[in-house]
Amino acid sequence: MARVLVTGGAGYIGSHTCRALRAAGHEPVVLDDLSSGHAAAVRGLPLAEGDVADPEVLASTFDRSGPFDAVVHFAARISVPESVSDPLGYYRANTAAALTLVEAAVARGVGAFVLSSTAAVYGHPREQPIGEDAPLAPTSPYGASKAMVERILADASRAHGLRYAALRYFNAAGADPAGDLGEEHDPETHLIPLALAAAAGRRPPLELFGTDYPTPDGTCVRDYVHVCDLARAHCLAVEALVAGEPGGVFNLGTGRGHSNREVLGVVEEIVGRPVPAVEAPRRPGDPPELVADPRRFRERFGWEPGLSELRTIVETAWRFARSRWADGGAAPGAPTGA
Repeated sequence: MARVLVTGGAGYIGSHTCRALRAAGHEPVVLDDLSSGHAAAVRGLPLAEGDVADPEVLASTFDRSGPFDAVVHFAARISVPESVSDPLGYYRANTAAALTLVEAAVARGVGAFVLSSTAAVYGHPREQPIGEDAPLAPTSPYGASKAMVERILADASRAHGLRYAALRYFNAAGADPAGDLGEEHDPETHLIPLALAAAAGRRPPLELFGTDYPTPDGTCVRDYVHVCDLARAHCLAVEALVAGEPGGVFNLGTGRGHSNREVLGVVEEIVGRPVPAVEAPRRPGDPPELVADPRRFRERFGWEPGLSELRTIVETAWRFARSRWADGGAAPGAPTGA
């Protein structure tokens, strides 16, 4: 059993990881400023409300809720287009805040650190699928901010013995199969929840960003991995690092890409209605294709993404969306009152 500080644990991937940690017998403690997370998503768990970038908040959390065996760090801003328009805000929220957290973890003797990283560190890679040894060439401040944190962890590992795993995952998607926990960003920018809401008539037509990419149907191709598979991967990484095993950088994905149009086709099959969509220009920073080579993590940790078939991903997301709307929740990106 490990006591784990989960920053951003009330967010989408963080809350699923907290659920997985608890199911595995660990003790997650959540630190979240609730700017984008939801307290209800971690009901029943210790929750410290505050900004991970604030040294006083961290000191109070470590003093009141520690000691911790591991830190899992999700708290970050995550929109590629937004990072292009607000780069300094992204370096402050993602890189500077992570540095403050790593310093606190090292000072308090925490031995294990798991970072929520991203495939955006690769930029526009020449080869697909992408292995971990591909050059880091982020094309957005978001990707650059995460690459910087990976470097901070590597240096802290060499200097202070901090064992770390930087998990570079591709497109997180889906929801807990129970239907009570899922994706609730505001505003929502991810394709699947937006497409589901558009098909259900609960938001305006979907904007399909870029239809002239050098891909089979002209739209972006992405590797979708179920959020519960990601959560289980974080558990495996925590357990290995706490046990003293070495970490490193790892891709998390399926090794198979799906185009935006392919995703819309699956949404239409499951909802039983067309997805109203309008073609729009490419978004800054979006590469044509991102597909993982996930073999390193699978071989090291015995991980298999059991829920990451595209149809299963969409089915679980649809189940959560209907449950959310039945409870009176607004659709992502919907006008007030929709």
